[in-house]
Amino acid sequence: MFKLFRNVSFLFYVILISSCGNQRTADTIITDARIWTGNPDQPFAQAMAIKGDVILGVGSNDEILEFRGINTNVEESYGKFITPGFIDTHVHFLQGGMNLASVQLRDAKTPEEFASRIGDFAKTVPAGTWILGGDWDHENWGGELPHRDWIDELTPDHPVFVTRLDGHMSLANSKVLELAGISNDVADVDGGSIVRDSDGRLTGIFKDNAESLIYPHIPEASADEIDRALKAAMNYVASNGVTSVHDMSAELDGIRRTHERGELITRYYGVMPLSRWERVKTMVDEQGKGDEWIQIGGLKGFVDGSLGSHTAAFHEPYTDTQGDSGFFVSTEDDLYTWTKSADEAGLQVMIHAIGDKANGFLLDNFARILEENGPKDRRFRIEHAQHIAPDDIQRFADLEVIASMQPYHAIDDGRWAERVIGPERIKTTYAFKSLLDAGAVVAFGSDWFVAPPTPLEGIYAAVTRQTLDDANPDGWVPEQKVTVEDALTAYTRSAAYASFEEDKKGTLEAGKLADYVVVDRDLIEIDPTEIRFARIMKTVVGGKTVYSRY
Repeated sequence: MFKLFRNVSFLFYVILISSCGNQRTADTIITDARIWTGNPDQPFAQAMAIKGDVILGVGSNDEILEFRGINTNVEESYGKFITPGFIDTHVHFLQGGMNLASVQLRDAKTPEEFASRIGDFAKTVPAGTWILGGDWDHENWGGELPHRDWIDELTPDHPVFVTRLDGHMSLANSKVLELAGISNDVADVDGGSIVRDSDGRLTGIFKDNAESLIYPHIPEASADEIDRALKAAMNYVASNGVTSVHDMSAELDGIRRTHERGELITRYYGVMPLSRWERVKTMVDEQGKGDEWIQIGGLKGFVDGSLGSHTAAFHEPYTDTQGDSGFFVSTEDDLYTWTKSADEAGLQVMIHAIGDKANGFLLDNFARILEENGPKDRRFRIEHAQHIAPDDIQRFADLEVIASMQPYHAIDDGRWAERVIGPERIKTTYAFKSLLDAGAVVAFGSDWFVAPPTPLEGIYAAVTRQTLDDANPDGWVPEQKVTVEDALTAYTRSAAYASFEEDKKGTLEAGKLADYVVVDRDLIEIDPTEIRFARIMKTVVGGKTVYSRY
């Protein structure tokens, strides 16, 4: 399935170091390690040699010590487990960094705790400061949606617009409604929902496209605020072993400023809205697609919303709200036109689809464009691919569509998903194994800020499928469990393939970038249930340590 698209500059580098004696001297050699390379031709190695930001070779201690010179630093690993750096294929990077400094609501267990945390946070910031983020989950207290009445008395001087952890609905307090000029008679929004109580009064909940009524009123972050948030985001993901991210909400100005200062420690694939494909094409034509640190050329669109917000589009209604089967947030015509045009322009298209109807439509749309635009290496992606009709699973492989998935969602949503879609549809929910068995490429990520950018937890989730409430000790839909090596591959080699960068990273082999992670235990040999207790000991990007517990 993986095709060889070798970058000429990397081949030249490998030829050069092979023909010039002094170029074969390593800056660093790691010995006595347990290295999972991600390379199917050489899955495991004992040692690795690095020069500058590139790997000279991997192999046995004796083989790699041939690269030792007078000034080579030799690191004894004492059996530590080393993998290629983890690539998170789906993040919202700036928002994740911003949320680190905002109110934390993800684990609020009751409406009272939800409200008190917001009230307490409001006391720590000046009046007039917008309180955003939050990442709340109403399933923690039984499924009742929050109401602005819960927080209005606690936040009379602060606009509050806090978002559910999936990003598809938010709660506005009355201060926000006042600033936005929104009253109870506000019209509904296509592709969105405005929740009202039995008296027709706004509860403050805005879903999907309805959130756009609020966004224009939120003050733009300053350049300094953006730079601080990006720095916080980079440090946070580095501490979790992430060396590259695919940012679905690209903040190119801030990332480029950071790069110009030489402070970038996370490799970055910036993805922009599909509807702006012409602007991105112009940018690529004028500037190229980037370098080893920053890449552009990806475009993201949306078919539907989310399961937790009941805005994911299904063929049949939700089992807990008969008559409601979700909806599309973009029109079919727009998605077809934008995708076809972007594909013709040589840009990569990746589209969010959650429900089985959304995934089926998107596969149909991709198939139509494949036929009309002709064969080429395009690597269409479906972001999330959460709930797939059984007959559509093989189509991912047949159409060479990458399933870009987030395994943490499975152990989170698995606490309650059966209640909203029933026992039959969950059989192909987060269908990791079925997709792999079909021959599809599966790439893993987190969807941070929606879920934590913690690949070790993602691997644990994909391998055990034990839900966060510990209610499924044998795994939720255990037929969809995968092996540790499958999960590692999805976070490394497949993830690099998902951004056309498999010639540079994703495996540990000669000529690839020296991006790797040291873990405190052997992820392949330990009991899978122990993976969640594993710790990142060191994260290295381009041969430089960007995080260390040592």
